[in-house]
Amino acid sequence: MKARMKDGSTGDIKAVWFENGKVRMIDQRKLPLDLVIVEFDDYRNVAEAIKNMTTRGAPCIGASAAYAMCLAGLGGKDLDEAAAFIKAARPTAYDLFYATDWMYSRLKNGDDPVKAADEYADMTVAKCRAIGEYGGALIEDGMRLMTHCNAGALATVDVGTALAPMRNAHDAGRKFFVYASETRPRLQGMQLTAWELNQEGIDHAIIPDGASAYYMSQGVDMIIVGADRIAANGDFANKIGTFDKAICAKRFGIPFYVAAPVSTFDFSTETGKDIVIEQRSETEVTEVNGMRIAPIGSKALNPAFDVTPAELVTGFITEKGIFKPSEISEMRE
Repeated sequence: MKARMKDGSTGDIKAVWFENGKVRMIDQRKLPLDLVIVEFDDYRNVAEAIKNMTTRGAPCIGASAAYAMCLAGLGGKDLDEAAAFIKAARPTAYDLFYATDWMYSRLKNGDDPVKAADEYADMTVAKCRAIGEYGGALIEDGMRLMTHCNAGALATVDVGTALAPMRNAHDAGRKFFVYASETRPRLQGMQLTAWELNQEGIDHAIIPDGASAYYMSQGVDMIIVGADRIAANGDFANKIGTFDKAICAKRFGIPFYVAAPVSTFDFSTETGKDIVIEQRSETEVTEVNGMRIAPIGSKALNPAFDVTPAELVTGFITEKGIFKPSEISEMRE
């Protein structure tokens, strides 16, 4: 992804990578004010970075897990113990489990840990480029798009899922506008998606989550979101507030697409009812920058994700093509 450095120069950077024996990643908690790179040489610390959302987004969580397993392999750690520890970081994003198992198999087979992890990360980026090509063809000049949370390069190592079609269409010279909802309570839409769109020079505006239906009523041509886990029937989990948008999109007849690699599909989970929803700390809701803004004594509920039924999805944009919910069985690897 393009990023403006502290010295004012612009360069390309990935969200996570391996260099000189360490896992390096952008600390996404510091954006958009500071571009900070952190590094780890212990798989436990990478798992903690996944848990505390230093790194986030399902595909990027997967790549980070792959590099965590890489560190475990390089350090001669017990792979069963390491895999269990890494998988415990967060419960909802399926790529975490997929990548950990993928690396476990490769390491047990005696493969080089760094080469295997780099291969996984490179595959993730290649899948995102293909998602961009398929989804980019849907975007026409003059369209008004909407997205929720962050499913860009920061969430996927590079390129993105929901933002990949936008990058593709922008690179092809098409002009369009993007509504990026703020995404309470962690504000990934405001702080991360808007940052990425700004770096790419894509026309956009940040809107409050509660304004989404209003702007749909004024004219939105397409909604594209990412996903953290997709069940076998097409129900999918994504950042809290996605379900609201899908319902409104149905009401206004707006095409609603989900962009995700096939590794996000969990064919062992039959429906969305079986997806575990992560419950995060209430302080994410009641505090801003460590300062409490809610009344003392008031509790807060903070589900990180919600589940959108397959019936509200127009199609899934994957590296294998665009599929209707009724067609997703064709994506089994």
